[in-house]
Amino acid sequence: MLNKEHSHSLRFVRIVDTPGHLHDYDTNTSVSERHRHRMRGRTSPPEGAENQHVHYYEGTTSYDDGHVHYYSGWTGPPIPLPDGNHYHEFSGRTTYDDGHTHSYQGYTSEAFL
Repeated sequence: MLNKEHSHSLRFVRIVDTPGHLHDYDTNTSVSERHRHRMRGRTSPPEGAENQHVHYYEGTTSYDDGHVHYYSGWTGPPIPLPDGNHYHEFSGRTTYDDGHTHSYQGYTSEAFL
């Protein structure tokens, strides 16, 4: 039987540090040999303790100056935001291709499910 005098209102629920959250990233490499590449992607799910977890990332840079580079690495630990969400820093170096490498650094997006 439906109780018409009883109701619930759910306005907003934010779930951040749950298993399976991800982060997007989008950054440019350093300039080498008079060009740079763009790096865009999405991290793996988190590994480690909730407030000290990290994410793996890997991919291929944009095709510029006739070639691409591969990259991979682990983000740093979460950096908390005032609203309870977080982001991560990441940095590294691409593979050696076409006679050079590029360094990179950036920040992920906020966590999402």
